[in-house]
Amino acid sequence: MTSELLDRALIEEASKKSGLIWVRGAAAPAARALWHVWHEGAVCVVGDGPGEQPLEGLADGGAAEVSVRSKDKGGRLVSFPVTVSELASGSEEWEAVVAELKGKRLNAPDGEEMPARWARECRVLRLVPTGAVNPVPADSLAERPVPTPATTRRPVPAALPKLLFKRRKRK
Repeated sequence: MTSELLDRALIEEASKKSGLIWVRGAAAPAARALWHVWHEGAVCVVGDGPGEQPLEGLADGGAAEVSVRSKDKGGRLVSFPVTVSELASGSEEWEAVVAELKGKRLNAPDGEEMPARWARECRVLRLVPTGAVNPVPADSLAERPVPTPATTRRPVPAALPKLLFKRRKRK
């Protein structure tokens, strides 16, 4: 019993302090970084709408794995299994979670209209921890980044090395 309480405390404290979690749904090809809030014993996320984070592989009633990183060092603190539940738009629980999420959403294009847009176009999910923390893996679990159209890899301009390594003239 003590180990379960310690696991729950670790999951809650790490999730509260970290602004970013990695979530891998059962059908997802790779883990995704998601911003979130901790609300009443679960990690809550919003997404799958225009301009919001994708919640690929996370289905209502499904399972997923969450990894929480350290806010200061960026390394993995804890990984744990969760069950996914989608909150019904407009319910009391949905309203409470959305109030928390609204305060954490950065650079929202619509400000006060955001909850109404989320109700129309997005999903709000609750990821409830289901058991003990997973053991720390022996390998790094490093993966290639998910392909995105936001990549801007281009050749270095010809003048850049001259500007960077320009020697100062001595007087």
